[in-house]
Amino acid sequence: MARELSGKIAFVTGSGRGLGNTMAMRLAELGADVAVHDLSPTSTAKYGEAQSLADVVKAIEAHGVKSVGVTGNIGDRDAVAKMKSDIESKLGQVDILVNCAGGDIGASGNKPKPNNALDISIEDIKVLTDNNLIGTMLVCQAFVPPMVKKGEGSVINIASAAAHLGCSPDVVYSTLKAAVVHYTRCLAKELLHDGVRIN
Repeated sequence: MARELSGKIAFVTGSGRGLGNTMAMRLAELGADVAVHDLSPTSTAKYGEAQSLADVVKAIEAHGVKSVGVTGNIGDRDAVAKMKSDIESKLGQVDILVNCAGGDIGASGNKPKPNNALDISIEDIKVLTDNNLIGTMLVCQAFVPPMVKKGEGSVINIASAAAHLGCSPDVVYSTLKAAVVHYTRCLAKELLHDGVRIN
């Protein structure tokens, strides 16, 4: 298999399990060193995909690359700053950023109930906003400026098909994914001449 990403460092948020994990594994297969992330060292076990984030790191390293696991809420600026410090001290400056963390998970740690436009609680709205939109923005604010300074890099913000059509239920989640799509367009416009690709 071609290792065209050898020498690159990637960070995939929400990669302890699910789609983020699949993306992190693929980046490792292509030769990138990969930082993986989840809310806590054992959040990966909630859906039975891995016993711990340490196990995910081992699976990444099985591809012959370096890896590190970082934890914390992407909606917390201090937590994001610590993630950045830990990744840079162990792997180096991130070249590829994948914002995959998010989902339709409310204040209880499960799907909001109720989850429709007029009845969803403000607590769930705030948690969803931090996890999907604010978190994406904070991670970009932390990791993209060094890419701009270097004149190269790649950012991939994961949204949803739900961003492009009216949905019920899952209204707040869908609205926030639409905001992620538009934030990505705006960031791409801002960095059009800086050598950083935004998708």
